[in-house]
Amino acid sequence: MSNFLGEFISSVVFAVIGFALGIVGYKLFDWATPGDLGKEISDGNIAAGVALAGVFVAVALIVAAAIR
Repeated sequence: MSNFLGEFISSVVFAVIGFALGIVGYKLFDWATPGDLGKEISDGNIAAGVALAGVFVAVALIVAAAIR
């Protein structure tokens, strides 16, 4: 049971770290691009949404590789 609890805690820690890095990646991408990315997405700019999805996938791949 102790091993399960340790694995559960480490999974939660990695999830929180991954979520935080996703937010940091979004903020960095928003800072590096002209205009307000959130406003562009809410206005229906599909290209901005696809670009942001690529950022999230890239950050997720980097975090997953770091965890392994």
